[in-house]
Amino acid sequence: MRIRLLLLGKTRRPELRALLDEYVKRISHQCAIEVTEVRDGDAVIRRLEVDRAATVMMLDAAGKSFRSEEFAKWLGEHRDHGTREIIFLCGDADGFPDVLRQRVKQLLSLSAMTFSHELARVMLAEQLYRAFAILSGSPYPR
Repeated sequence: MRIRLLLLGKTRRPELRALLDEYVKRISHQCAIEVTEVRDGDAVIRRLEVDRAATVMMLDAAGKSFRSEEFAKWLGEHRDHGTREIIFLCGDADGFPDVLRQRVKQLLSLSAMTFSHELARVMLAEQLYRAFAILSGSPYPR
């Protein structure tokens, strides 16, 4: 299984970029992962056209909330059932264009609170790392 973080806009704050990179490095020991930053919603749509078979999950305040253990179970089920790629879409400060929202049916909420898009990326990466730690029995989640 491969995970792709498809990010609208850049992660500009160096301290958040460093955290994101650290979690991506940790995840790469468990699963292939790729981070792609794109300029706009049209670029996201073009990328999704190429990867039609991928499971796509958009970060959105109206999305489904998981406890970490539930998220790990969801991720493990996809891994164990042969899902080849999961793409997580994380917007910029303006969110996602409506045309993209209409195409993606699975929504994930990290919290009922609002976070900056740069912090949300780090939180997503940390939760992915935590999920793999839970699945492998690592002491990290404690």
